[in-house]
Formats: sequence, C-alpha cells, structure tokens
Amino acid sequence: MFHTSHFNIEWLVITNQMNANHKIDLTQAAAAGMLTAMIDNLQTGVLWTVTDLSTYIRKTLEKTPALQDCWVRGEISNLSQPASGHIYFSLKDSSASIRAVIWRGSSPRLGNRWVDGADVLAHGKITTYPVAGYYQLVVDEIHPVGEGVLYQEYLKLKARLEAEGLFDPERKRALPEFPGVIGLVTSATGAAVQDMLNTIRRRFPLAEVALCPTMVQGAEAPTGIIRALKCAVEQGQAQVVIVARGGGSIEDLWAFNDEQVVRAIAACPAPVVTGIGHETDFTLADFAADVRAATPTAAAELVTPDRTELLASIMDLRNWLDGMAADRLRTSRQDLTRAINRLSVSSPAFQLQTARQRLDEQHDRLTRAGTTMIHLRALRQAALEGRLKAINPAAVIQRGFAIVTHEASGALVTSPLQVAKGDTIRVTVRDGSFHATGSDEIRRG
Repeated sequence: MFHTSHFNIEWLVITNQMNANHKIDLTQAAAAGMLTAMIDNLQTGVLWTVTDLSTYIRKTLEKTPALQDCWVRGEISNLSQPASGHIYFSLKDSSASIRAVIWRGSSPRLGNRWVDGADVLAHGKITTYPVAGYYQLVVDEIHPVGEGVLYQEYLKLKARLEAEGLFDPERKRALPEFPGVIGLVTSATGAAVQDMLNTIRRRFPLAEVALCPTMVQGAEAPTGIIRALKCAVEQGQAQVVIVARGGGSIEDLWAFNDEQVVRAIAACPAPVVTGIGHETDFTLADFAADVRAATPTAAAELVTPDRTELLASIMDLRNWLDGMAADRLRTSRQDLTRAINRLSVSSPAFQLQTARQRLDEQHDRLTRAGTTMIHLRALRQAALEGRLKAINPAAVIQRGFAIVTHEASGALVTSPLQVAKGDTIRVTVRDGSFHATGSDEIRRG
C-alpha cells in the first residue's frame, strides 16, 4: 500500500504484453520503470493491490456484527449442487439478488429439498469470494417461509427455557442399566412403535413394556403426550420412558416443541429418552430429555442392554468364577497338605519312626565299619604271613636252596672257611638231608 498526495487509484494492473490489437510490447524493465515513475508522481490517495483490497473488504464485512448474524428472505434461483457436495444458489426479490452457499458440512443437516423458485428464510453470515470478487451469504439455517415463522417461535421459546435452566446438563439423569419396565409414549398405529417393540424384544426380552398411546401431531397432541407420560410412570411403573414418533415436517413435529410438553418431560420422575423424527430433526423435547436418540429405534436400543452382550458377559463372569473357585480349591488343598505335613512331623509316631530310622542307619554304619575293619585286619594278617613266608627257611629250601650246618655243633655254615678238612656237615634240602665231609680244597664264589 502506498500513500500519495494527488490521485485516488483503485486498481492498477500492468502486464508484460497488452492485447494483440494494440501491438504494444513492454519489457519487464520498462514496466517496472513505468510503475516507479507513476508512484513518484502520486501525491494523495491510496494504492491497493487486488489482494489487499479484497482482504480489506472481507475483513470489514466479517467485523460487522449485523452481517454475521442475519436472516434473509428471498426466492431461490440458479440452484446448483455439484459433486463437491456444496449447494450454490442466489436469493432474489423484485429489486436485487445475493449469492448464497451451503457448505457440504451443513448440507446433510439442512437437507437437499431446495428448488428454484422456493420462497425461503435463510440465516447466515456475509463474506466474500475473493477469486471472483463478489460477496455471498454463507447459510447455516434455511426454512421455507412458513417454517421460518415457526422456527423463529422455536428459537424464542428455546432461549427462554434455556435461561430457566431447563436444558442444563446437570439435570440429566443416568438411564437404568437393566430396566424392568419400559414406558412407550408414541402413536399406537405408526411404524415407530413396531420398530421399538421389535428392538426391545430382540435385545432385552426380560423387560416389560408399558405402552401408553397418544396422538403425536395436531392440536390435541400436546395434551395427549402429557397424559401418556403421567400414565407411563404412575400406572405402568415405568423405570424409563421413551417419547417417540417417526419423521415429518416441522409442522408434524411441532407438538414436541410445545412448552407444556417440554416441561412435562423435564419434570417426569423417570428418565426420559426421546426419539423424534430423523437424525437431523431437533425439537425442544430433545433438549429437555435426559438422553436424545436420533430415531425411535435408536431410543429403544439406548434403554436396553444387548442380550448377546449380556450372555457374553455372563459367560465371562462364569469363567472368572470357575477360575476363582479352582484357584481357591487348589490353594486350600495346598494349605491342607502343608498342615498335614506339619502335623505328621510333630506326631509321636513320626518321631518314633524317625528315631527307628536313625537307629537303623547307625546300625548299618556300625556294621559296615566292623566289616571294613575285619577286612582290613585280614588283609594286614595276609600281608604279614606273606612276609613271614618269604623269610621262612623252609620256604627258601622249597625254592631249591639248601641249609648247611655243622653236624657236631649245629652251627649254620655260611662260608667255606667255616668248614675244615674232615669236618662233618649236614646239608638239608627240600625233601630231606644228608652228610658231607670237608675236603682240603676251598672254593670261593
């Protein structure tokens, strides 16, 4: 942005090549020089880029509170629903038109029933689409004109009841886990009641159903709904109540926006679950209820436990109890075995048996020791006998030796020098003895 003193320039666009009919070719340098010269000559005003100006306009619009929360009535024209899921159209009256868009995230909630020529009341905020340079209404609520009036009444009553605290989360009560009696406040002839009954029978057949039929649309419906609520609790002894009906237009569902119906639901002694219309339908009864379900069938599912899941839980509990009992029994048996063992160790019979066993062990040790000692002594005796036999003269003679002694004196002759000529000697051999006489020849070994 540039500040000057003479000119107010709103748009300035310079291109490197002009239209071919003008035959003008500006180089990048020439264009830059031209821009510099023009800026230098500016003395007053503001020079904007296209992006800066578009951004400024968008921010100005989005900072204006009246343009960020506005209702617009007009006729739909040029309706377009491309594959992106967004809905584009214009709102027009006799003198002007404004572009509008419903983004894909809001279109499921707002529906796709809109057609060219429809007279509608749309709520949203004003912003711009910088790429194309226009402003548009981003729609977050849209109703046919007849519904629009009702919707304004709906918003006013909702704000008043909300200010009273009727919709506070702190007031919401938990649903019973296993309801014995379920109250149904709905039409007795619609498909919704059959769907709910089938769901309850399938999921939790143990529950009783207190059906309190009532009209669910029309001028007499609010009184009937209030009376059926009271009947379900006081006569049916319901522990939880479902207030439900099938889908319809805002006029069809209007009984559930009645102030007395809303207050009756909030004051009901039993928790209340609403299943009114379709997922995109919201009534004041939904805000007052303890729980809101998207459909009547979903409401029946919310108040009942699933039989399959319950059976699985029971089997899990049974297995857990069996395991706990088996563990307890095993532990008790182990404790009993230890107690028996302790008692056995402490009993006189066990002590006597232990003493006898100890005596037997000592007897065995003594027996083995005596046997070993005798064996060792026998071995020693045998060794001594062997040694004696080895040095016994008789044993020597048995090996081929002889014993020589003097006949007269009996002295042992160990050398030839001990025998003189003419001496008589005795020679003893293995099987006897004989005499010999010494000669004069001496031989030495």
